[in-house]
Amino acid sequence: MAASFKCPVGTLSGVENISNWDKAIRGINSRTSFTGNSSLQRYPGANKIFFRTCGKKGSCCLFNIRAMADTANGNGVPQLDISLSPRVAALKPSKTMAITDHATALKQAGIPVIGLAAGEPDFDTPDAIVEAGIKAIQEGYTRYTPNAGTMEIRTAICHKLKEENGLSYTPDQILVSNGAKQSIMQAVLAVCSTGDEVIIPAPFWVSYAEIPRLADATPLIIPTLLSEDFLLNPEALSSKLTEKSRLLILCSPSNPTGSVYPREVLEEIAKIVAKHPRLLVLSDEIYEHIIYQPAKHTSFASLPGMWERTLTVNGFSKAFAMTGWRLGYLAGPKHFVTACARIQSQTTSGASSISQKAGVGAMGLGYAGSEVVSTMVKAYKERRDFLVQRLQALEGVKLSVPQGAFYLFPDFSSYYGTEVEGFGVIDCSEALCRFFLEKAQVALVPGDAFGNDDCIRISYAASLDTLRTAINNIEKSLLLLRPAAAASKAS
Repeated sequence: MAASFKCPVGTLSGVENISNWDKAIRGINSRTSFTGNSSLQRYPGANKIFFRTCGKKGSCCLFNIRAMADTANGNGVPQLDISLSPRVAALKPSKTMAITDHATALKQAGIPVIGLAAGEPDFDTPDAIVEAGIKAIQEGYTRYTPNAGTMEIRTAICHKLKEENGLSYTPDQILVSNGAKQSIMQAVLAVCSTGDEVIIPAPFWVSYAEIPRLADATPLIIPTLLSEDFLLNPEALSSKLTEKSRLLILCSPSNPTGSVYPREVLEEIAKIVAKHPRLLVLSDEIYEHIIYQPAKHTSFASLPGMWERTLTVNGFSKAFAMTGWRLGYLAGPKHFVTACARIQSQTTSGASSISQKAGVGAMGLGYAGSEVVSTMVKAYKERRDFLVQRLQALEGVKLSVPQGAFYLFPDFSSYYGTEVEGFGVIDCSEALCRFFLEKAQVALVPGDAFGNDDCIRISYAASLDTLRTAINNIEKSLLLLRPAAAASKAS
């Protein structure tokens, strides 16, 4: 007899193919039927079957049925349940971290791999910041701080936001965390619920699409075009918004494209956002100081009517070369910031006391980091210009010239479909990056990790000499592809 399951707020539907699971779960087999508006999913690596049903607006019921495999010796003792949470089982690992770790392992094995995958400045943390951290240690400033951050650093952040961004906040509207990534995570968890949609323009930073899943929200990806510098088209945004739309994530300057949103484009987006009472905006501004003239940075919260609905995320890792210090912050209306602080209080608690003192030292450098930061930005621009010239000279490569950050996102899709003897077919960005790692010994990140499989991401947070060697190696390796590419076009 087929089994049937019901939920208090709805019913489960469909006849699902679970023919191989009936040995593991008593009463469920290929004839089991489910009725109503629901879904059933078996996550790879999770020893469970999950039914989801949302029969009423705002309600959801999740059934977890543990798949207990028969013991090998048949003694009737159940095996340990090693299943994972469905949210974690569905979560993808970060490709940038995976590729960076792989490149590091190859280097340690003696293979001279050039790593251009990590989004990390190659500069040392400026001396004044390091000295502030050392002083904190020497003076015994090594204990817990308030969960939201010290009053000293939150006051300094308020001053920075007012002076540099034209934004007025009080210290209780600032939350200091262990990096901007934590700030983003907490913001999404605080404002998103089951069934909500998080609007994400693609290409996007790898974690944007995964974090909403942990909040049981749905990432809604809106593609952008290289020919439009990968900027979100306001009309495309408007066409995708519904009553489910809860959060729009914007990143300017952008990781991975380096694109910078002009103020007039942000103003058009703001007008659309204003028409949707439920819609909030998370503005990731971590690269704001790494920007190349004539481009200018505009904080989304500074636009008319946007302060009340914008959660601004920033930090110290990129502009101040402080990735290992793990220090970021969130600024926004007190109601939302307090909710994020509640999450932080039950997870990591406050950021490192030493890092917070170093952060105060960073803000003490002056407007936008003064000459210390501008010197690094000048070097980034020189590297960008060098790589842009070399990439634009490559046959079949298309490129939007970045106006900020330290990434290039060139389109190499004209090489897809080619076959290399001893390697195989290059049919996607991941295959191309494996090819470059094997043949050019250069580690890059495939564009599919960022939502655009036509491109690859190149970080130019490396010395000019390193970049010169890398692009020379890439050019040589492409010689293996050009004949095949030409033959493919001819056919």
